[in-house]
Amino acid sequence: MNQYPPIAEHGMVGDLQTAALVSSRGTIDWWCTPRFDSPSLFASLLDSDRGGHCRLAVERPDGSGGTVRQLYLSDTAVLVTRFMTADGVGEVADFMPPIDSTEPQDTHRLVRVARVVRGSLPFTFTCRPRFDYGRAPHTLTRDDDHTALFHGPGTDLRLQSTPGFRLRTDGDDITARFTLSAGQAAAVVLTSDASGAPAPPHATLEGIADDFETCRAFWLSWLRSCTYRGRWQDIVNRSAITLKLLTYAPTGAPVAAATMGLPEQIGGERNWDYRYTWVRDAALSVRTLIDLGFHDEARAFRQWLRERIEAGGTVSGDPLQIMYRVDGDPHLTEEILGHLEGYRGSRPVRAGNAAADQLQLDIYGEASDALIVGNDVGAIRGWNTLSGVLDWLADHWNQPDEGIWETRGGRQDFTYSRLMTWVAFDRGIHAANEFSRPADVSHWSSARDAVFRQIVERGWHEKRHAFVQHYDTDVLDASLLLMPKVGFLSPSDPDWLSTLDAMDEELVSDSLVYRYDPAASPDGLRGSEGTFNLCSFLYVEALARSGRLHQARHAFDKMLTYANHVGLFAEEIGPSGEQLGNFPQAFTHLSLVTAAMALDEELRRAETGVQADNHRHWHPATHGLTAPVESGQGGGTGG
Repeated sequence: MNQYPPIAEHGMVGDLQTAALVSSRGTIDWWCTPRFDSPSLFASLLDSDRGGHCRLAVERPDGSGGTVRQLYLSDTAVLVTRFMTADGVGEVADFMPPIDSTEPQDTHRLVRVARVVRGSLPFTFTCRPRFDYGRAPHTLTRDDDHTALFHGPGTDLRLQSTPGFRLRTDGDDITARFTLSAGQAAAVVLTSDASGAPAPPHATLEGIADDFETCRAFWLSWLRSCTYRGRWQDIVNRSAITLKLLTYAPTGAPVAAATMGLPEQIGGERNWDYRYTWVRDAALSVRTLIDLGFHDEARAFRQWLRERIEAGGTVSGDPLQIMYRVDGDPHLTEEILGHLEGYRGSRPVRAGNAAADQLQLDIYGEASDALIVGNDVGAIRGWNTLSGVLDWLADHWNQPDEGIWETRGGRQDFTYSRLMTWVAFDRGIHAANEFSRPADVSHWSSARDAVFRQIVERGWHEKRHAFVQHYDTDVLDASLLLMPKVGFLSPSDPDWLSTLDAMDEELVSDSLVYRYDPAASPDGLRGSEGTFNLCSFLYVEALARSGRLHQARHAFDKMLTYANHVGLFAEEIGPSGEQLGNFPQAFTHLSLVTAAMALDEELRRAETGVQADNHRHWHPATHGLTAPVESGQGGGTGG
């Protein structure tokens, strides 16, 4: 029997400091605590035997759970797994009470509520935690039939069940079996604690019902700030909630995904740890949240970003490194967890990320734009932070780097990296003029113009009639789908349309888009990968802005069919339509939102017969990557 559910067969719950994945089998097979990037308590997703799990599900005498369906309560992060059998209908609701606090918490609760809505059904429960990625032993102590305490290294896990849900000892683990009839409910609370705090009061259904309503109300209240009112409201709302769930509230730092080690190719070696904050991903995620009306998240991230620049202390000595831990720690030593077999045998399983010390110059474009959004650079501290970065970049932009995709095949003069350094200078120059701030604008302008000329002269491949991945290749790269979005050229520019045609022919497969061709552009890794969801949604946006509206709409509709049953996306789509890579991925969900917004705008324009003025519409001072002024702040963005 295959012990690994498909990656897509999961929903995610979280409390804004950590997150867990719950499979459609009712199994928590991924939970790291007390932070996203902490060692795991449950990691059976990476090793079904050694990783640890917690299962609560209907189990009939024949071993089946009947037909299973999973859904979110509308516009919340409350996940419900329903079991429909000939004997009745039961469900398990999973949620984590949100901790929307600027203070890191050592205690986190995951609540599991079982109930029956029709008939009478047997439930089975198992809790087999395996601390520190399954490397550390634990001990188990019991006080009574409704409590259990697992002692692990630095963290404890406490179970508390309600009456009718008797916990039984099974070696160093816990099991339970109980039957519920229509209208009955039982629950268990899993509390991870790294502080040694006293045990909370016994769990009661009344108290859990209050927690449930508080959690539900939190998400409904948060989502009221959303300003999107387009055709794809439900999927955009789900993506917004997912981006929020992937943001570490104490610092405002978004993580790239909730997981580590999930493969880009089953059995392959492209298995990375994504539980960290990439400057690029985070800046674009925050921009998306601003576009949706969520300004508090943007302010928190910009403060975190300024602090990273001001603190220095990067591994390389540059102003920024490409990623950090959620608390800003720049040290992400990569290790191989050789005792774990990996998802369906996909080895190695890596914790940490050695790419942290790579040079990726594009991050300065995304970072500069993030600092400019909302007029932060109007403040002296904000301006000094940005101008210092741009002064450094003006002297260092013209060098090879590892590029946006973190290739491990050596540095190149990547066109996308140059494009985003152009963005950094362009935004900085506009901001200096807008706010009359002191700056070496002539130096920045010279650098900006030199970058522009270099991209046009060396990033353009005459035989391909397209902009290419780097200066010494004819390989295409889907990251360049952002060229018109950032205002480098118009979406109706003939050179851009020619580039888009080339991508259509080489990188696009039935609306799905590959990042690049690893066979044509070796990246230092064995194996292949699926199509990249970020790029597929960027392709939709590029088509829409370039006037290919019917093609864009069709591609977007097809992309939505690859969402899982609760509207979540992993990083990639495999050859048979399966989701691959870490899950859920922030990059994918932010690009889904931007594609939906672009389509809405272009469809409205087409319906009203308004012709787009591409040169005005795409001027970086009005669009590009910048955003409208946040409420309560005067003046223009200066971007």
